Amino acid sequence: MIPKTPKVKDMKLTSGMKVNELVKQMKASGGFVAKKLGVAADILEDMVKDDKCLRFLSFPACIMSTGTRGVIVELIKRKIFDVVITTCGTLDHDLARLWKDYYHGSFMMDDEELHKVGIHRLGNVLVPQESYGLILEEKLKPMLEDMYNSGLRSFATYEFVWEVGKRLKGKKKEQSLIYWAWKNKVPVIVPGITDGAVGYQIWQFSQDHEFKIDVLKDETLLSDLVWKTKKSGALMIGGGISKHHTIWWNQFKDGLDYAVYITTAVEWDGSLSGARTREAISWGKIKEKAKHITVEGDATVLLPLLVSSLLDRLKRK
Repeated sequence: MIPKTPKVKDMKLTSGMKVNELVKQMKASGGFVAKKLGVAADILEDMVKDDKCLRFLSFPACIMSTGTRGVIVELIKRKIFDVVITTCGTLDHDLARLWKDYYHGSFMMDDEELHKVGIHRLGNVLVPQESYGLILEEKLKPMLEDMYNSGLRSFATYEFVWEVGKRLKGKKKEQSLIYWAWKNKVPVIVPGITDGAVGYQIWQFSQDHEFKIDVLKDETLLSDLVWKTKKSGALMIGGGISKHHTIWWNQFKDGLDYAVYITTAVEWDGSLSGARTREAISWGKIKEKAKHITVEGDATVLLPLLVSSLLDRLKRK
């Protein structure tokens, strides 16, 4: 018996086609990850257009070392998401790239040779030492001193991010996630704040100053937001602590109503990063009747397509 489902349709590509038109054809193609991306675009559109929905964006730091950082920044600049949950490396790369450049490399480069000449390799991105730890120390120390001298001694991570964003200067600041988070008062929560160069600078400064990060204050904010909202949704890129913190807090409102997850991890090793959205239903972190999908693939490819399609649907330039 022929199933009562839509027919598989061939994609028809034309010169000058909009990305949104392509993504819609991907959904109609019935084919593998292409269809999943089309479904994900529909879910994101529904989530963003739902005025009762609190919207979360979570992602790991690595994406900020690439040009896809610009896509993440656009989402916060346009206030499409209400809360960001990420890792300390996001702060590292976002700030470092304001002041120094990263470069193209290759996965196959000789890492021993790179180490000898003072270059870190992040996948196929090259990060000179002078473009990372050294510049962050040089630029952050005066900011930390200014905060301290202003009487600021204890911060939630989102408050610390806002204080840094407020102190960014120059035209390039508008390329920064941290700047737009402060400008639009979007909380950026970093549960693992000490796991990176920015966190290390905070710790080092605290050795001779009364200066601390209060991560429990972040949790209070999340609690307040989750308990007050009627609906919630999340775009989760990659796994780890960022993803888990997002779904963890949403279990207290009986789960996410919308969830789109992009991952390259496998699920058969039991990892959180590999766990599909359907697994979170068993924990009450995503609702049984939620609109949800897991899209397998590299976020540096999928996210620009997904967000470009979304912006077109929202009619935002």
